[in-house]
Amino acid sequence: MKINELLDNLTIQVSNEESTVLEKLDRTMPLSLFTEREKFVIENLVKKSLVSKVVSNTQTVVVRNDIKES
Repeated sequence: MKINELLDNLTIQVSNEESTVLEKLDRTMPLSLFTEREKFVIENLVKKSLVSKVVSNTQTVVVRNDIKES
């Protein structure tokens, strides 16, 4: 069995709150636009590899990673 076949069947559990924040991330957005609670949720999403934080021009931006939804 190849690793790609395993990853296709892998699902990552997200809470309702995490799902709501993921819906807001339809494009690259500065981290400063989010509330403290949303920033905490984003940190959890980064740990789950669903969101990436990137430093761009001394500003931290967040972007949703491309994940296939089944």
